[in-house]
This record gives sequence, C-alpha cells and structure tokens, in this order.
Amino acid sequence: MPKEINFHFKSPKDSPGYLLGQLTMLWQRKLKKVLDPLDLTQTQFVLLAALGWLSKKNDSVTQIDIANQSNADRMMVSKVLRTLEDKGFITRQEHETDTRAKTIKLTNAGEKVLQNAIIEVENADLDFFSTLDENLSPFNANMAKLIDKNKNE
Repeated sequence: MPKEINFHFKSPKDSPGYLLGQLTMLWQRKLKKVLDPLDLTQTQFVLLAALGWLSKKNDSVTQIDIANQSNADRMMVSKVLRTLEDKGFITRQEHETDTRAKTIKLTNAGEKVLQNAIIEVENADLDFFSTLDENLSPFNANMAKLIDKNKNE
C-alpha cells in the first residue's frame, strides 16, 4: 500500500498557487487565440508593449529597459527582440553613449501590429475578467502587491 501523501491544503481549490496556475493557463490560451492571427506570441506582445510604454517617455529605450519593464530574463529578451527585428517590427541600433547597448525602436509595421494587438488583448482581458465586475480593481491591486513583493527574488 502506498504511503499517504500529505498536502497543506485540503483541496486544489484551496491552493492559491494551483489556482493561479490554472487561471494563467486559461488566460494564456485566450490570448493565444487573439495574437496568433497577428503573428505574435504572448512574449513578443509583452516586449512590444513594454517598448511602446517606454517609448512614450524616452527616445533611447534599451534592451535592459525592456527586460526591466517586463520582469523578463535579459537573454530571453535578446532572443525575442531578434525575432521581432526579423519580422520587421523593431530596429536595433547602436546606443549614442553606451557602446554595449542597443537602442530599440518600433518600426511603422511594429506600431501597427502593436496597436492592433493592444486592442485585441485589452478586449480579451475585459472579457476574461468580466465576472469580477467591481472586484477587478482590488484584484489588480492585490496582483500588483504580489508582483512588487516577489519580483526581486
């Protein structure tokens, strides 16, 4: 007879990590449906969106800026940015003052695909989270707290 396995939580629905994992998979599936027609992965969209946000305030956005904005691994960001460059959505040029850095800019095609993706993703988000109604703001605030607490670990 197998040894009994003990869990802290009485059921999976009591485990925040399990629920977060399930919710994340469902949300990613929904985003995949809206991003596939735009020839973007979720990661590509996140990095383009980070570049879009950062470009509103800064003309010299670097790969490190994008990695920091998106809480992403720098090596992964580098690889994904190469893919986005191959697709014609961004350009990478030598930084004016830092020879180790590259300045990343959206191309016209990148701006267009990002704007279309933002509309699709925001609509998907509104639909996905619609059952939260007036609880959406506190839900977002709690997620932001968790991100702030755990992002440097």
